[in-house]
Amino acid sequence: MKFDIYRAVPGAAAARLIVMIPGANQHPDELLNDGFLAAVRERQLDIDIALIAPQPAHLLDRSALALLHSEIVLPARARGQQRVWLAGISWGGFLALLYAVDHAADLDGICLLAPYLGNHRMTTELLSYSSLGAWSAAAADPQDELAEERRLWRYLAARRPAPAPIRYLGFGTDDRFAASQRLLASQLSPQVVDIIAGGHDAGVWRRLWDRLLDRVPATVAG
Repeated sequence: MKFDIYRAVPGAAAARLIVMIPGANQHPDELLNDGFLAAVRERQLDIDIALIAPQPAHLLDRSALALLHSEIVLPARARGQQRVWLAGISWGGFLALLYAVDHAADLDGICLLAPYLGNHRMTTELLSYSSLGAWSAAAADPQDELAEERRLWRYLAARRPAPAPIRYLGFGTDDRFAASQRLLASQLSPQVVDIIAGGHDAGVWRRLWDRLLDRVPATVAG
């Protein structure tokens, strides 16, 4: 898996590392061209950004998660990096949460920008119950194509994101995944949920990134 780390101060590790995981069809160069990195530098935040580029094969077999663990997160910890966050866009948000299911203790936070949280069948199943807790207690766990989606939602239903809390969930009012995103929002503190006008597109993701960064000094100060 390819990745590049952009330092806040050349030659030195910042107090914080945010690992950005793009969407399924989104190349890291698009994030650079759309000003995601420039937005961090303009604010003079003490944050290093790691941009990763999972290959299609990684997305299918989830080997991106193992590589993220061994090549980025663990080395950051070994360097004494004080805080490690994952920031996932769309499918990247799904990967960030799957990582947290197995490695929550390695993370200080997760930021989700318009996350994909499972297909329509998964969302329909969840919404057929009175609450996420009721689904988790009652639903069977068949080994089918939704197994990973169910594993992710059981993690969320158990309210186990601490020690890797969800620091930010942002999405557009007309996002095609808004039903599942609102369900996740119902599990979180309102202070970390940010809903803006728009759909599931790059323009909305860029606006959400700006709004996330404007919250960073208050949420990770010290």
